[in-house]
Amino acid sequence: MRQPALFLGHGSPMTTITECPERASWQALGRKLAGALRPSAILIVSAHWETNGRVHVTAQAAPPTIHDFRGFPPELFAVRYPAPGSAPLVARLAELLGDALVADDGWGFDHGSWGVMQPMFPDADIPMVQLSLNRALDANGDGTAHLALARKLAVLRDEGVLIVGSGNIFHNLRLFFAHREVLPQFSDPFVERILAAVAAGDDAALTRFAPDDEAAAVAINSGEHYWPLIYTVGARLPGDGVAFFNRTGGDGLAMACVLLGDPSLVEGLTA
Repeated sequence: MRQPALFLGHGSPMTTITECPERASWQALGRKLAGALRPSAILIVSAHWETNGRVHVTAQAAPPTIHDFRGFPPELFAVRYPAPGSAPLVARLAELLGDALVADDGWGFDHGSWGVMQPMFPDADIPMVQLSLNRALDANGDGTAHLALARKLAVLRDEGVLIVGSGNIFHNLRLFFAHREVLPQFSDPFVERILAAVAAGDDAALTRFAPDDEAAAVAINSGEHYWPLIYTVGARLPGDGVAFFNRTGGDGLAMACVLLGDPSLVEGLTA
């Protein structure tokens, strides 16, 4: 059964263990997906695994949980997400991407991955692999090559694979830490511009930014949190609807999430 494609604004790792509207919405969506639409496997692209030259994929039978942060409470370091890997999905990715793909046993599930999947699928019983961000693909600030790669992955949705990008459309921690406030119904002109481009299918507006585009420079910042969105929009299939949820955030951080597929899946979500 065809799976949706998701982009999840993951924010702080604390969202994983804190009662908040964003986490509640991931939990509610996971319950919907765990029923008749249960994925056969999950492919996730996280902001927190960057490579340079080729795309890597977790290839272990049991990828480890990586706590790639510091300064958080022990409860967060105690979280484990023991989802199994998927040799069949790794093999299928090799068919689709060829020599551009490297099977990697030195990484695992980082907090951009388990931080959103643990609330959605707490039983950790759906096979999952994580794909790296090959930053050579956006070395000139243009995400067109990321988009081309993502389009090769779209067929997986009709093979039962849930494709997830995990990052933030607006991610500027220096700006966020100056305010440290997450607000409901947060609206930012750059975020609204990007979501409008997603709704319109305007891929050029999502992947190419003018040198003097100050709003993009501030919001995208170092880029790693923005580019996972392109793996979601690149997986768009004919007939997909578009829905947005978790329209929360604050100066420097937008938690906005995107679903491509059946918009009714996000009706009634908390945030």
